[in-house]
Amino acid sequence: MRCEVVAIGTELLLGQIVDTNSSWIGEQLALAGIDSHFQVKVGDNPDRMEFCIRQALERSDAVICCGGLGPTQDDITRNVIAKIMGVEMVRDDAIAAHIRDIFEGRGRVMPENNLRQADVPVGAATIAQMPGTAPGLVCPLVVDGVEKVIYAVPGVPHEMREMMEGTILADLRRRGGEASVIRSRVLRTWGYGESALAETLADRVDALDVSGLATIAFQASGIEGIKVRITAKASDDAAAEKILAAEEALIRELLDEHIFGIDEQSMEAVVLDMLRARGLTFAAAENLTGGILSSRMTALDPKMEVFRGATIAPHGTNENALALSGEDRAVTAAMYAREMIGADIGISALSPPEGESHPPGTVFVAVALPDRAEARTVALPGVLSRMRSYAVITALDLLRKRLSESGLNA
Repeated sequence: MRCEVVAIGTELLLGQIVDTNSSWIGEQLALAGIDSHFQVKVGDNPDRMEFCIRQALERSDAVICCGGLGPTQDDITRNVIAKIMGVEMVRDDAIAAHIRDIFEGRGRVMPENNLRQADVPVGAATIAQMPGTAPGLVCPLVVDGVEKVIYAVPGVPHEMREMMEGTILADLRRRGGEASVIRSRVLRTWGYGESALAETLADRVDALDVSGLATIAFQASGIEGIKVRITAKASDDAAAEKILAAEEALIRELLDEHIFGIDEQSMEAVVLDMLRARGLTFAAAENLTGGILSSRMTALDPKMEVFRGATIAPHGTNENALALSGEDRAVTAAMYAREMIGADIGISALSPPEGESHPPGTVFVAVALPDRAEARTVALPGVLSRMRSYAVITALDLLRKRLSESGLNA
């Protein structure tokens, strides 16, 4: 069973409304094991709407039209669907009465144009769930001898979701016959470029193309790292989980320490969990990052039980460090923050000292553990604001790696 989403509304094309409905519908279809290969947006134009819906019917078994079911002149989804079905519209008296009751229940007089919402294509059924004045529709039709279906739901998110959960997903499963689920797992990486990741995992991607057990996709996500998404379709959750776990294990062997988390885990959440489990605290020197690290850490550790604070100074430490080179200064800054704030560990992210020549984007990051210290020189992309954010994650990643390889505890 393949299902396509057609989001309707000129406001979507103008950017006045962000289309969160399509992403939510796509997620629900995947959870139900229903393939969805296309999502499109189209404005409130009858010819373009008809073209998009007919095109969707050519390549999918079902189409969910979202939006255009209101009472105004530009709400024409019902009319376009009726034209595609080759039928007339008929007024559903029960729906009309229900709409009138909604208005009267609010102490308001119903405008007559609201009765347009009770017009239903002949052969279509209304969806039982109707939290607003717009009824959803289930519109069966035959295209080139093949039975297909168009669903129409309002663009109001809570109304659409109630209809999806109450009627449409179950109807799609029934029409699809064979039950299945689609599940995904995201491995979050740092320190590997997207092309390097693709090259490293090329054999796995090719193997899965042959086996059909799962797919691998890449998503560059800025300071959230590059995500490697594994997707599996199986008969049930247990079977899908088995496929995902096996593929994750293989990918971890190839990417090793570059994987810092899964699904929604952020770098700072992973580091906080590791430190908390070991009973350790840390502090930071933020002369380059200017409080960005502190903001991200205290959002997850508001009582500052693990992250104890940061220093922000022009040189990262005291005047005695001015003569030091970049990496040495970064180490000194990390040690200074650790000692000044009274934490177990210090980290730092510094820009090059004046007078030293370095390529654009050069940053020195360091970690000062109780028993040793280490610094690295990295080249980070982007304008200053983006470089600062990358520096935060790079410094945290260095701390994560050193915690992973040591048995360090409080």
